[in-house]
Amino acid sequence: MATIELSEIRKSFDGTDVLKGVDLSIEDGEFVSLVGPSGCGKSTLLRIIAGLEAQTSGEVRIGGEPVDGVRPSQRNLAMVFQSYALYPHLSVFDNIAVPLRMKRLTTLERMPLLGRLLPNRYRVEREIRQEVEHVAAQLELSAFLKRKPGQLSGGQRQRVAVGRAIVRRPVAFLFDEPLSNLDAKLRVHMRAEIAQLHRRLQATFIYVTHDQAEAMTMSGRIAVMIGGELVQVGRPAEVYDNPRDIRVAEFVGSPKINVLPGQVRTDGQVEALGQRLGVAALGLARPCRIGVRPERVQVGSGPFSGAVVHVENMGAEAFVHLGVDGLATPLLARIGDVRELPPLGSVLRFGFTPDAVRLFDAGGKRIETHAAPSVVRTLEVAGV
Repeated sequence: MATIELSEIRKSFDGTDVLKGVDLSIEDGEFVSLVGPSGCGKSTLLRIIAGLEAQTSGEVRIGGEPVDGVRPSQRNLAMVFQSYALYPHLSVFDNIAVPLRMKRLTTLERMPLLGRLLPNRYRVEREIRQEVEHVAAQLELSAFLKRKPGQLSGGQRQRVAVGRAIVRRPVAFLFDEPLSNLDAKLRVHMRAEIAQLHRRLQATFIYVTHDQAEAMTMSGRIAVMIGGELVQVGRPAEVYDNPRDIRVAEFVGSPKINVLPGQVRTDGQVEALGQRLGVAALGLARPCRIGVRPERVQVGSGPFSGAVVHVENMGAEAFVHLGVDGLATPLLARIGDVRELPPLGSVLRFGFTPDAVRLFDAGGKRIETHAAPSVVRTLEVAGV
């Protein structure tokens, strides 16, 4: 296995910048997901790593060695595509065996009739059969080796594509939205299978997806790409709880983070909708934007109020949409107890604690905050 390093990767199509100087270092055996909205450049970046696309500038290093100009077949990377790219006329066994036969058999040995007369073919085919059967057993495909792809379910075809990648013993696996063609139930199942496969192989995985649930649940780190830029890289919980950019805050998390207009006052205290939030920021007085996750909104008491315009009962939890004066879109609040949901049109009071507030400047960059002096004094009096 090997590390993969990207340095100042840029890519332009017809004068349009698709990638704008991407820097990323992936450790040996790490699972990193490139996540972002459609058109952000994540698949283009994966293709550059694979050698299927040439970057306009920048450098790709695999195992410490530059591979710019190196053919895809010589980079020893295995790619699993969204469409699986299986040969419909070949059996599952033969689909998995393709890369081994291409690598270990000569052109003559691969010929259907003449190849059978060559003594080396039988020895190599025995080795290939052993390796294919071993991988098939790992992926629970042993019972399907004689079937054609058209006779398999979507999840089984996905496992065949992964098996074909595993037998190559690559230095890294590249996944390009491999689950997007599956139904929701099967996607959840395959997420667990891919995560287990990574733990079993201890290999380097680079996974491209626009589905944040896939990225959050499988990856050791996620790299959020927006508009051709790598905006933030970190562990899933870190990126979710401490976004460094409002674009990251709004993209990561379902449902979306609530964003309220705010103001940093001359004394540093932060206001939203005319109410102080108990947090302060350094620097000059200026407009700001305030992010609060739906699960951090406390319904029932607080300085704000809103009318219930919609309720989403998810079974184990509910999301209440509140129409609030001064907000263009309803504010979302998560309610854990669904037994007594508020009726439509009722007015609820709500608030949030200072540690729930994530502050961003007018340009969308994170502003660090601390408890306002009045809040600190209150905690000291209470003995906290």
